[in-house]
Amino acid sequence: MSYDIVSFDLDGTLVDTAGEIAEAANRALESHGIARRPVPEITLLIGHGLRELMIKLLAKVFLEQPGLADRIRIDAVLETLDRHYGDTTGTMAQPYEGAHEALTKLTTAGVKLACVTNKETRHALRVLQVTDLDRYFDLTIGGDSLPEKKPHASVLRHVVSKLNGDVRRTAHVGDSRTDVEAARNAGVAAWAVPYGYNAGSPIADAQPQKIFPGLLHVAEHVLAARAA
Repeated sequence: MSYDIVSFDLDGTLVDTAGEIAEAANRALESHGIARRPVPEITLLIGHGLRELMIKLLAKVFLEQPGLADRIRIDAVLETLDRHYGDTTGTMAQPYEGAHEALTKLTTAGVKLACVTNKETRHALRVLQVTDLDRYFDLTIGGDSLPEKKPHASVLRHVVSKLNGDVRRTAHVGDSRTDVEAARNAGVAAWAVPYGYNAGSPIADAQPQKIFPGLLHVAEHVLAARAA
């Protein structure tokens, strides 16, 4: 099968952002008198957007310290989190090995590219800009761009529509079960990379159609199919 469109998840697929996300979350906790949490613990919660991450993190905190639930307002913490992430976004983000080379190969070959993330759009654009990845994408979709977000079928179908494509000639690449389900729900090819953030579970458990060792392998596969 030849592919005309490839969409990529952002956090954990194209860019390692765990450090800056965890730092923002911990600054928000500290602002409300709550002790910092370990970075690996916060990393396991990445994937559904910043607000959902903090809600899940607070649930763990309240379970351990029930007394905090009476004095901590979740909406106030979320407001603080957004401000802190505005400060940390892009400060620690590092593209994964092969990201620039893979995207260059795909765009040069005429493949249309989208970045589809559950991160809030303004933060996603900032990460793409500071890592110099923004220049490759024809379309960027954040978690607040549409009425629904991944894994809802409408998200990747919107990408296919906007880029005048065909679901049968579109693939989505991610690092989590959310990405695999998003692709499957939309009817596009579900591809994955084995690193990144998948709540501590091997991505193979989500049963993507293909698992690539890295981003360059994705590009090589697409280009080989187009040349066949």
